[in-house]
Amino acid sequence: MTTLTKIALGMMGALRPKPATGDSATSISLPQPAVQGGLPLMEALALRHSAREFAPEALPMALLSNLLWAAYGINRAGGGRTAPSALNAQEIDVFVALPSGAYRYDAVANRLDLVAASDLRSVTGYQDFVDEAPLDLVYVADHARMGLIPVAQRESYASAAAGAIAQNVYLFAAGNGLATVIRAWIDRAAIADALGLTHDQQVLLSQTVGYPRTAA
Repeated sequence: MTTLTKIALGMMGALRPKPATGDSATSISLPQPAVQGGLPLMEALALRHSAREFAPEALPMALLSNLLWAAYGINRAGGGRTAPSALNAQEIDVFVALPSGAYRYDAVANRLDLVAASDLRSVTGYQDFVDEAPLDLVYVADHARMGLIPVAQRESYASAAAGAIAQNVYLFAAGNGLATVIRAWIDRAAIADALGLTHDQQVLLSQTVGYPRTAA
């Protein structure tokens, strides 16, 4: 779907997901993440960049597990995460849009839980490359978890947390031969509708991840 088509559909409130491809499993157990390896931090920072061309090949399940753990997994006793949040609200949910459906990442159980048996990739942004990249991440803030934070500050606090998660993904991608790009030019209402979000949940950002096209 072209960018202009998406914009037109978005203006009409008619941007919709595609039918899922393959089995939309109700849950996907992820392999135990490998918490060692990859490039040293300074080398990963030197390679960190945004890419907008992706090979269509799916990421192996082990690599996907490592990616999600790096993004927002549990890295210490007590449930602490790899990215910070104000007052440890842990208000961000990471949704994974795959050809087989859209899933919510459960860091505690280390699994993906189905939320929509549709291919939401084309809905996660106006850019045409999101349609065919193997996965798109969507960062959603749940304001119901932010009761200790003043209402006027919740969006900025949640956006800072989502930005930290996105940078984790950038560094993981740089250290593991993947391509990624963060995207704020998105139809948030269409994404929220496709994911079945409540009024307390706010779509903040999307991020595309995959192998670089030149490496295919």
